[in-house]
Amino acid sequence: MNSDASSFELKTLSAEAIPGALEKAERYRLLNEPAEAESICLDVLKVSPEHQEAIVTLLLAQSDRVSKGYGVSDTQARELVGRLTGEYERAYYSGILAERRAKMKLTQGSHATQWAYGLFREAMDCYEKAEAIRPPGNDDAVLRWNTCARIIVRNKLVPRDEENLEPPLE
Repeated sequence: MNSDASSFELKTLSAEAIPGALEKAERYRLLNEPAEAESICLDVLKVSPEHQEAIVTLLLAQSDRVSKGYGVSDTQARELVGRLTGEYERAYYSGILAERRAKMKLTQGSHATQWAYGLFREAMDCYEKAEAIRPPGNDDAVLRWNTCARIIVRNKLVPRDEENLEPPLE
């Protein structure tokens, strides 16, 4: 028996199991276990590559990992956002990604807080785009924009001085 992990062939999820699997993925996210949620979403996407709920849940699971300090590829996250079929969803979830990165920067000390401001503003721009095209009765982008604005004010964040700062190490 070969114990080399690279030799494992992953099992394929049945199409009928997708709704239950996605419920489990959401539950794992709520339990703060994003790696488990991410794995489930990858299984769903293997069977149904353009499944929008799986893409969103995977994107959120990956961004949950950002808040825990794990390195998550911007390229991979942007690729997932690009796979979303709705313009509103692309704008809204781009905002979520920027907002979560900004919150992570807030935990990295005073030098990084100046980078946080720019990321919060990026998120707010995305939320404004989403707000302009939101479905009736959906004010999620408004709520997120307000959250970002309150965090900026509460933490007295200011734009970074482009000439005097080096980017913080990721």
